Amino acid sequence: MTQLLTAAQMRAIERAAIDSGAVTGLELMERAGQGVVEAVLEEWPELALTGHKAVVLCGPGNNGGDGFVAARLLKARGWDVEVYFYGEADKLPPDARANYEAWARLGTINAFTADKSRDLRLCDPHPDLWVDAVFGIGVNRPLPDLVTQMLHRVYYEQNWCKAPVVAIDLPSGLSSDTGKSVQNFHLTADLTVTFHAKKLGHMLEDGPMRCGKIVIKDIGL
Repeated sequence: MTQLLTAAQMRAIERAAIDSGAVTGLELMERAGQGVVEAVLEEWPELALTGHKAVVLCGPGNNGGDGFVAARLLKARGWDVEVYFYGEADKLPPDARANYEAWARLGTINAFTADKSRDLRLCDPHPDLWVDAVFGIGVNRPLPDLVTQMLHRVYYEQNWCKAPVVAIDLPSGLSSDTGKSVQNFHLTADLTVTFHAKKLGHMLEDGPMRCGKIVIKDIGL
């Protein structure tokens, strides 16, 4: 039987590995970002070439940290990468803050905005990939309005350019434990990359529809 974890169980597994000294949180985050890039290239081998564009949406927790790692690794492969960040840098968890700073040394960090006008950083040229790293396994309440407005913009542009959406761990706004959407509007991922094991939310309620293809990446836990 496939192992399905709650958010609390996944956190406990990560904490036990870190507390044992077997791995650091920063190493786990690096492996997670690498796993996302590997999964993308396995799913779409044509993206292995340079010259592609990704838009990465990062949130205020460790899911956002994974997004900053993925952005950095895509840029190292020759991609044009635009990063958008929702949150306050000085409130990021330490490992996510380290990767925020690592990205800041390489590229611009754009703020989420409610402006409905066309954002040329999003759409000129249109991206080949969207990465949703806003909220992961910890969300159990409706997303902030600014996040919802930004996801609306991505939805519009994604429909226009047909670029796939990749979610890190879970599509933002999907409950990890119940599989229920925490609000009416949500992005539906083409590919969801999760780590160590599937979560309950991948398989229950809205999970199968919202997650698209689910890939599990080993991060050494």
